[in-house]
Amino acid sequence: MHKTVSGEPYRITDSPWFWGLLFAVMGLVGMGLIAPKYAVRQRQIESRYLGRQQAAEERARRQAGLPAIDLADSAAPREQVAPRQIVPLWTLATGAALAALGCGTMLLKEWRHAQQ
Repeated sequence: MHKTVSGEPYRITDSPWFWGLLFAVMGLVGMGLIAPKYAVRQRQIESRYLGRQQAAEERARRQAGLPAIDLADSAAPREQVAPRQIVPLWTLATGAALAALGCGTMLLKEWRHAQQ
């Protein structure tokens, strides 16, 4: 076991970089496991959001004295309204992957320093 500058043995679990790496990797694993359910749930949330947005626009039209539009008549399939997700899972996965890469790099640097 290698000694640190203070004379104590170096333990990888004492490093905050180890824990950052561990949590980032577990986050990636978790995102991989929930990805199919996330897509379904996110589509529902985004559909509700788009519906509320259209309803708010219609209320504003009515308050401005413009003729009313029947929202049911102007309804379109989800794929036409929002062909892609507004908030895709890859954005969060990219952040976790970058965090894992950064923590892994710093952990390796710290470990090499402790070995000298």
